[in-house]
Amino acid sequence: MNRGFYTILAAQFFSALADNALLFAAIALLKQVHAPSWQTPVLQQAFILSFILLAPFVGAFADSLPKGRVMLISNAIKMAGCVAMLIGVNPLLAYGLAGFGAAAYSPAKYGILTEYLPPERLVWANSWMEGLTVAAIIFGAVVGGMLITPSFAHTIMSYLHVPAFVTPAEMAIFIIFFLYLLAALINLYIPLVPIEHKPLSPSPLFLLKDFWHCFILLWKDPLGQVSLAVTTLFWGAGATLRLLVLAWAGVALHYSIGEAAKLIAWFAVGIAIGSVLAARLIKLEHAVNVLPVGIGMGLMVLVMIPISHPLLAILLLICIGVMAGFFVVPMNALLQHRGHLLIGSGRSIAVQNFNENISIFLMLGLYALMEKLGLQLNYIILFFGLLMAGLMALLYKKHGHDQDTGKI
Repeated sequence: MNRGFYTILAAQFFSALADNALLFAAIALLKQVHAPSWQTPVLQQAFILSFILLAPFVGAFADSLPKGRVMLISNAIKMAGCVAMLIGVNPLLAYGLAGFGAAAYSPAKYGILTEYLPPERLVWANSWMEGLTVAAIIFGAVVGGMLITPSFAHTIMSYLHVPAFVTPAEMAIFIIFFLYLLAALINLYIPLVPIEHKPLSPSPLFLLKDFWHCFILLWKDPLGQVSLAVTTLFWGAGATLRLLVLAWAGVALHYSIGEAAKLIAWFAVGIAIGSVLAARLIKLEHAVNVLPVGIGMGLMVLVMIPISHPLLAILLLICIGVMAGFFVVPMNALLQHRGHLLIGSGRSIAVQNFNENISIFLMLGLYALMEKLGLQLNYIILFFGLLMAGLMALLYKKHGHDQDTGKI
């Protein structure tokens, strides 16, 4: 693979690293201004909300310019979010601005793969993209956590001769600003690719109608439908599983929040391994054949219930992560390929983001409702594991019916 592809990966890694580190810095900033505790989850919602509200527009924006330039502009918006935090703008609004940049960035970072690479390389390319994104999540959490730790932060501030009135949270945001700047500079070297599906009009009303058309078209396409449904379900369940693991580690393993967070890293390691295996073993035309792995992942979640030993917990989460990476990477590649052919890569990723983030909202809302009703954690784990396995089984059955009836 040539240098252009690795330039795309490098830009994605540093931008994703900054995204994940910024979350911890923004939380620290909320505590610094003595914000009420309920604003911490709202902070994450403010970031995700942009993906839902801006979905009709960011896909068209990503398709209207070379994708490398879109990524450059998006990183500049994230940098503006950092500056807003540093000059005293409400952290919720400032972090929402960074979310705006992330929402615009997402269609470009995946869309460029379909424009730059041949279809037979998409699963391989997605495995690299997902693997580096997982690495960025892990290192972003480590970097963000270290930068806001007072002892480490004061050591760095002393070494850099930072004025005493600067807080650890502000210093962390300042450093993260330069991570975004590094990603933006790398964006300048991303190869220019032809614009294949440029929007017909910049009118917001036209873009809304165009998004709705793309939404319907992708859901009506048999292969687009199954891949979109699977990825939507996966990311909604994945966001919920992260919270379930934190709660489960506290109950079953008696872990603190910090210790429980390390288990999430093992899950991420599993996803990276599964992504590599998918790249080696799964071809794009056989992507749907991995659906039974998704069913198995849902059932594997149920194994959490009897486990109370740390080593077994780590092995289980790695196993679940491997299954997750192995089946979601080919489905992502299939969805990108179908979307690129039908409506343009940027708009197809925007439709995907819209569905996935609505799924996250609904799944987390369902989890919160079950917590409020006082259901035992094991019952919640049982419900979500069976829900995921059951829905995956229905999708697999429907795909088989579509093949039998000649729709595919």
